[in-house]
Amino acid sequence: MQEQPYGEVFLINKPLEWTSFDVVKKVRNALKIKKVGHAGTLDPLATGLLIVCAGKMTKQIEGFMGQEKEYTGTFVLGSTTESFDLEKPVIPVADPAHITLEEVKSAAKQLTGDILQVPPMHSAIKVDGKRVYESARKGIDVKMEPRSVQVREFEITRFEAGEIDFRISCSKGTYIRSLARDLGEILEVGAYMSALCRTRIGDFKLSDAKELPLLIEEIKSRQIAE
Repeated sequence: MQEQPYGEVFLINKPLEWTSFDVVKKVRNALKIKKVGHAGTLDPLATGLLIVCAGKMTKQIEGFMGQEKEYTGTFVLGSTTESFDLEKPVIPVADPAHITLEEVKSAAKQLTGDILQVPPMHSAIKVDGKRVYESARKGIDVKMEPRSVQVREFEITRFEAGEIDFRISCSKGTYIRSLARDLGEILEVGAYMSALCRTRIGDFKLSDAKELPLLIEEIKSRQIAE
């Protein structure tokens, strides 16, 4: 009887400062197979749910990528950065002390539903065959066209001393960093994202994900047992 081709899906809590490809490489080396990929990039400064597919399950990657995502995190009012997160230096814009919770909620409401969003220059989107972050690093301006995305929920969970904690449910292709920029522009004080965690992809939840070191140990133990 012929063995079925190997395939597996891993739910991983991506460590801070790791790239999504760093995680894929670690899993690939542990499994000792080449066919491993992830279903949706998380920036190095983000944590949370990363779906990694191996073997025949790599065929499911596009399907996973198309599912709704949920994020929690923090925006900081009063400043901005070139990348709209902490990858680049913070640039003061305006004192946010006068901003009220009602104004923040009103701004969030304007960014809820079907919206047009301009992706960040420091992103992996390709324009004319080149990743825009590569052009940005060289100081080359690339015209970024707005794209249609859906923000189904934009809940403010805390607002204190110019910091906004949020929970956002959104479609594929939505940049939370761009929502920070747009929120700051609506409130006219600037904003950037200081923390981000992906908590859900479709029906897959972060609470079911494993820490990367534990997963790697499990894979290695399994191989020894075999």
